[in-house]
Amino acid sequence: MTALGVDIGGTRIKAGIVDGNGKVLRHNANPTPADLEGFTAALHGLIAELMCDAGDVIGVGIGCKGIIDPLTTRVEVLPGTCWFLEGVVLSEFVFPALPRPLPIWADNDARVAMAGEMVWGAARGHSHALMLTLGTGVGGALVAGGKLVRGAGGVAGHLGHIVVDPEGPVCMCGNRGCLETQFSALSIEAEAFDIVHRQVSSTLTDRYRNAPLRITCKAVFDAAAEGDEVAMWIRDRAIAKLGAALAGMLFAFDPGVAIVGGQIAESGPCLFEPLREEVWRRTRRYLRREVPIVPPQVTNRSGVVGGAALVFHGEDAGAH
Repeated sequence: MTALGVDIGGTRIKAGIVDGNGKVLRHNANPTPADLEGFTAALHGLIAELMCDAGDVIGVGIGCKGIIDPLTTRVEVLPGTCWFLEGVVLSEFVFPALPRPLPIWADNDARVAMAGEMVWGAARGHSHALMLTLGTGVGGALVAGGKLVRGAGGVAGHLGHIVVDPEGPVCMCGNRGCLETQFSALSIEAEAFDIVHRQVSSTLTDRYRNAPLRITCKAVFDAAAEGDEVAMWIRDRAIAKLGAALAGMLFAFDPGVAIVGGQIAESGPCLFEPLREEVWRRTRRYLRREVPIVPPQVTNRSGVVGGAALVFHGEDAGAH
């Protein structure tokens, strides 16, 4: 038996056929179009290609940014590049592309990634777990009592919108000083742009003086690893904010494991080592145990694999 996993992202739409062991058998991706008509054609084309001779596909699992109602699969709120999907019922949207009727699940992309970790990854065997996805923004997901936490309105787990600075920058959610404004690829790149724009002495300024908008979060972490003091200041300041926020989450949710993934987590030890130290320093007296802070184990096309996890083990997610 296999499942079709779909990952709707702001940059790319990914899809794949996944078996019961979490192995991606076939996969493909398309750039995410900027309007609903183009998006429909791209997604339906992907599905048609993958479902051709796909064998015993038992269902479809979809991950999408924003606030998703898992019972109806309706996209309730979706700011940003895929705004045109707001109000769309994903199951009704996907159904016409299928060669035969199949049950369809959908959820927020971070919860879908957590579903993959629950079934095949770092959260397996844990009845309580927490996940942060660090990329352009900050996503999150929670497991309590062995089940994904969705909350009364489907908003639970948006950990990137926990406030860490009440007077901080305005966030896209309308609040101020959210974690996402303090630790994300965009916030780190904005700090670096400011450094270059003000001509502060740094290897970042030397490299990007004529193209400051090309600075990436990876470039900042790389410069910090090389010993550049300004890049180290940007990195360490951001990690301190992340560590403070994560420490608070551990007190609030008491997970058995904290999974930290996403684009920035690929930095490896230069993120995880200081993050673990910061969290331990803030939590040791009260928790009196060290919560493992680990990278995800489902790293290969995690959105696609997570979508399949909803199909294989998501009976409570709302099938259609």
